Amino acid sequence: MRPTKSECIMFSGIIADVGIIEHTEGCDGGLILSVATRLLDMEDVQLGDSIAVNGVCLTVVKIDGNRFSANVSRETLNCTVGLEEQSVRVNLEKALRLADRLGGHLVSGHVDGVGEVVEFTDLDESWKLSVRVPQSLAKYIAVKGSITINGVSLTVNQVEGDVFSVNLIPYTLEVTTLNELSAGNKVNLEIDLIARYVERIMQARG
Repeated sequence: MRPTKSECIMFSGIIADVGIIEHTEGCDGGLILSVATRLLDMEDVQLGDSIAVNGVCLTVVKIDGNRFSANVSRETLNCTVGLEEQSVRVNLEKALRLADRLGGHLVSGHVDGVGEVVEFTDLDESWKLSVRVPQSLAKYIAVKGSITINGVSLTVNQVEGDVFSVNLIPYTLEVTTLNELSAGNKVNLEIDLIARYVERIMQARG
């Protein structure tokens, strides 16, 4: 079943391909992105469908073979990173269908904030990635909880104040753009939806 605009668009944080932003063009204060993909199956993609680009839910407005175009508003550009430059590699995922397996966790594609990489260390069998988050988001991140970094679903292993850490296995580095990160880089973050709902429920209870 194909999602429509009246339905809730969701992703899983499992990256299907790493694409390339081939072209950007200004449009009404925002941009139109043209993205090329090699492994993302575009046969069932239609105009109006949603594709997450580096964790940002975008609407497809044009399809040309293995390329698609999407509009990005100025508001979206102001609160995300990694969408404005050409020749940049980006993580791609199509929206979930009702029959799909949830391999990661429920991801909305709505970026909550931008974090900064403070450490990216080789641990032999895995890599440790540590990210500093805005203070407003720190309370939502917990050990063994889920976090989305540039569209990738990951499990939090450690939290110290406003810095959290995840461990990345070689496969994740191979099939996403996270292997390109280094200290000082900015990343798109989306916290676990459950944390948002728990806070809302607690507020309602007074």
